[in-house]
Amino acid sequence: MEQDGSTLKPSGIRGKDAEGAERIPGLLRLFAPGKAMAVALRLPGGELELGRGAPALGEAQDPRMSRRHARIHFDGRRFWVTDLGSQNGTFVDGEPVPAETPREVQRVIRMGDSLFVPCADVGPLEQQGVVTRDGFVRGPAVQGLLDEVSRAARLGFPLHIHGESGTGKEGVARAFHQHGPRSTGPFVAVNCAAIPQTIAERLLFGARKGAYSGAEADAQGYLQAADGGTLFLDEVVELDLAVQAKLLRALETKEVLSLGAAKPKLVDILICSASNKDLRGLVAAGKLREDLYFRIGRPEVALPPLRQRPEELALLIQREVQQVAPALGLHLSLVEACLLRPWPGNIRELLVETRSAIQAALMQGAQRVEARHLSPSAGTAFGSGSTPPPPSLESREPPNKEAPSRARPLESEERTRIEEALRQNGGNVAATARALGMHRTQLRRLLERHAIAVSDGNEPD
Repeated sequence: MEQDGSTLKPSGIRGKDAEGAERIPGLLRLFAPGKAMAVALRLPGGELELGRGAPALGEAQDPRMSRRHARIHFDGRRFWVTDLGSQNGTFVDGEPVPAETPREVQRVIRMGDSLFVPCADVGPLEQQGVVTRDGFVRGPAVQGLLDEVSRAARLGFPLHIHGESGTGKEGVARAFHQHGPRSTGPFVAVNCAAIPQTIAERLLFGARKGAYSGAEADAQGYLQAADGGTLFLDEVVELDLAVQAKLLRALETKEVLSLGAAKPKLVDILICSASNKDLRGLVAAGKLREDLYFRIGRPEVALPPLRQRPEELALLIQREVQQVAPALGLHLSLVEACLLRPWPGNIRELLVETRSAIQAALMQGAQRVEARHLSPSAGTAFGSGSTPPPPSLESREPPNKEAPSRARPLESEERTRIEEALRQNGGNVAATARALGMHRTQLRRLLERHAIAVSDGNEPD
């Protein structure tokens, strides 16, 4: 489970972050009976025992938890879970754990109808919580980033946003506009990757009547449309080098020369750009002009991917359910399944797949959205090196009984991918799981259910 990008020191329970502040290891409680949340639980002395009536759970008690359900321990580097003989069992990363047997947790813990995620530092969540503003769910990491964005906007600086596809870069750009000196002006968002190179210059800078065949009237460009406001150039690196040169001149002179025009027009705009690629690497590769990089590439903020913001996930899913189908309930199995997946498409993918799960629940006449309504491929990596995760977890496993297998036979090509990945990684299950974009417990389950052999000496670790 990726947390805040830092590594805790193995010599002690607490460490220091990059700024020297003390880190507080603990748990994030993301789901209580029927309700998404984001609550920080500290591990006093590196250990915490949870169960029905535990003071740490506050008012959101869980009747399906035993009084002494499980113990969570942090050894300075890893989190361990020990079931204390609970009636309904404890599940670590989607797998039941035997009583009194410590099990390392990577992603999520299920006890009763509650979900917990291990966290290297719960301090930021304690201090800032998770808020919903302007239609966006924002955890501590994004709140801190938006503070930087606001400062850059107030000072009139340009801003570059780096982040994976679907992380919410346009939302950050809109916040940049709202906190800047031109907030009352227009906000013009341009997806540069979607502009055909043959008409990029015309769309960005405009054209006068008669400038080319078919130009029967003056056409305003994006830069003129953003006059007095903010121009957001998403994936600006996709522009042709010649267009980059003209863009640079316009930004430096604050003058835009339309196609066919004799004189430039003054514009007053604030620039915000974004990309999921490394700008310096593109400069080195000759795909981005160095002078344009220095004009738009600083200051830069990095928007973390959804997998590093687990405190937002359950609340995002709950909000989507409430907006699309308020009568439906949200079951913890859906949230747990989503926490176990990497979501390469980030928030955009999560919301699309959640809507699809809601539609499946409605079509089946279900009372709540569960993991079984989620597509097996949702939230997993694309490409030949990926395979859908195993079937959804049972909504509720009966105590001391193994849930019946719901696996479907693997298609031959999927089986071939797994076997090929095993060969490429020397039969090492953990390395193979990483290559396939899944957790090793999920791969173990596939290996066992479908009798895929692992060579001697390379059994699942």
